[in-house]
Amino acid sequence: MSKAELLGKIERREAVVSVVGLGYVGLPLAVEFAREGYTVVGVDVTEEKVNLLNAGQSYIPDISSEDVAALVKAGKLSATTDFSALERVDAISICVPTPLGKSKDPDMSYVISAAEQVAKYAHKGLLIVLESTTYPGTTDELVMPRLAKNGFAVGEDVFICFSPERIDPGNQKYSVRNTPKVIGGATPACVEVAVALYSKAIDQVVPVSSTRAAEMVKLLENTFRLVNIGLVNEMAVMCDKLGVNVWEVIEAASTKPFGFMTFYPGPGLGGHCIPIDPLYLSWKLKALNYNAKFIELASAVNSDMPLYVIDKVIDALNEERKSVKGSKILVMGVAYKRDINDVRESPALDVIRLLQERGAEVSYNDPYIPDLAHEGLAMTSIDLTAGAVKASDCVVIVTDHTAYDYAMLGENAKIIVDSRNAMKKVKSPKAVVVLL
Repeated sequence: MSKAELLGKIERREAVVSVVGLGYVGLPLAVEFAREGYTVVGVDVTEEKVNLLNAGQSYIPDISSEDVAALVKAGKLSATTDFSALERVDAISICVPTPLGKSKDPDMSYVISAAEQVAKYAHKGLLIVLESTTYPGTTDELVMPRLAKNGFAVGEDVFICFSPERIDPGNQKYSVRNTPKVIGGATPACVEVAVALYSKAIDQVVPVSSTRAAEMVKLLENTFRLVNIGLVNEMAVMCDKLGVNVWEVIEAASTKPFGFMTFYPGPGLGGHCIPIDPLYLSWKLKALNYNAKFIELASAVNSDMPLYVIDKVIDALNEERKSVKGSKILVMGVAYKRDINDVRESPALDVIRLLQERGAEVSYNDPYIPDLAHEGLAMTSIDLTAGAVKASDCVVIVTDHTAYDYAMLGENAKIIVDSRNAMKKVKSPKAVVVLL
């Protein structure tokens, strides 16, 4: 199939689209294409996700089961664990994880595996878009060579692009549809085809000159956030040493209408993007004999924040003549940010482990995470009652879910270590409140 024929199928909504990887990035994208009238085939190695999707059930809070069920019933959305389904599609978006290994090096195994499966079933007239966040050069170095083995001419037989995902789980304002989409292609023809498809499902598409430029865009975005969060976290530590309320300082500084962007301190960084993505860039630059100083420093500052929270807990208990060893500590929230069910890289995991290592009896509550089983942790969320709060020697607010009754916490807790300034609206709490 020629480029003109593929563009025609895209324009007529006859193109079949596949999304490989049906997680927080892939499922919303698949749903958006299906809403636009394209037949979408999701591919994922997790059988549970596939079964739920085919039954019309969503497993991601941002996507309703009602929407999924309607698209499945209309025959516009289906899922499979069988990669041979790629033989019958016209466009493939790869949305697989790109975690860091234990040594903080990029784990590209998911991308490599997906690229090999795509290459196995690739055919002429196929658009392939990598969306997984990674280091500059990944598309050129890992995806294109695997398709080149088939003898395909990129830009003529197949069309290869990179388009960084910009999903923000739990964001009620920005979704796939209204978040601008950056696309960089291996050739101008590749960009043309990708823009034609994505512009049907996304309000604004932003073409850039190359796949490397598109890969770098996402890393700049999240490095910007990493560095500024690192700065404000260090500001919190400095304000504490100076006897100044950092939250008051930030609130006052944010009144400046220019030259200042508000960031807030916290117990550490979580999620798959900010703690990880900049380290991909740092890793790549080390191979070029360059040290990404801002990234390394900001990462170090942010990584120390869970320990800083623990120090606050220890100091607060000491003021009450109690030791952390043997104390009953209730951790509020284990998701990496408010109102989502994702614990990836959550600072709460470090806080819990550090408390347990010091002999504390730790429990947690999270309305979005009923059970926590992660890297050696196996816990169940307790009911958040006044009795449970009273029975705790210290409550640590790690994730400020909007569902929490902070007035009840202030009325019944003995000590609250508040890493999110969540108690700011509670007037005259009976608890001793310690801010970050």
